Amino acid sequence: MRERLILALDADDAVVALRLANGLRDYFAIAKVGLELFSATGPSVVFALREAGFRVFVDLKLHDIPTTVGRTARVLGSLGPAFVTLHAAGGVDMLRLGVQGLLEGSREAGEEMPIALAVSVLTSESRAEPELLATRISTALAGGAQGYVAAVQDLATTKAVAPSMISVVPGIRGKGGSPDDQARAATAQEALAAGADYLVIGRMVTEASDPVEAADALLAGLFE
Repeated sequence: MRERLILALDADDAVVALRLANGLRDYFAIAKVGLELFSATGPSVVFALREAGFRVFVDLKLHDIPTTVGRTARVLGSLGPAFVTLHAAGGVDMLRLGVQGLLEGSREAGEEMPIALAVSVLTSESRAEPELLATRISTALAGGAQGYVAAVQDLATTKAVAPSMISVVPGIRGKGGSPDDQARAATAQEALAAGADYLVIGRMVTEASDPVEAADALLAGLFE
């Protein structure tokens, strides 16, 4: 299960993020670097996490004109991350150039190509129309993405469109816990039951008074 759990390091300090990741390494094999941490530290945090033994998920949700996304993805691919996100709303051409950029960047650096994940609809949005979801997942497939990011409530639709694509589910919260700004949150048990391949775990663990205890409770709950 450790290989399927992604720790969201939402911090603006590399030292804090690395300390948190190292303290939870028994529970998480993958560390997610989002906009906040990447903006504060740049690529150095990706290298530091890899050196510490983590697979790294670079979650920048690339969404720009195709050429810009392709060039940016080439840079990111050279860093050696395991996953990189691009927004499916950018269209097929943008995704194709993004995936091509990841391939070129990783090859030039002698790294394995990252898994390109297409972001469907943010979990902060209260509803994702099935037609929009289907269109974005079809776009992701046509653009060469290997997987997608979607809320647990959306998996029935996304899996009907692309059953072989990797599914990553964010917005995981404990039963009865605060959803914060996640309008479509779910428990880890619900996500796994719906067929999620990977779960992104953030505040329910990272902002707990005892993160290790919270992670232990999360893992124990998966086997109840």
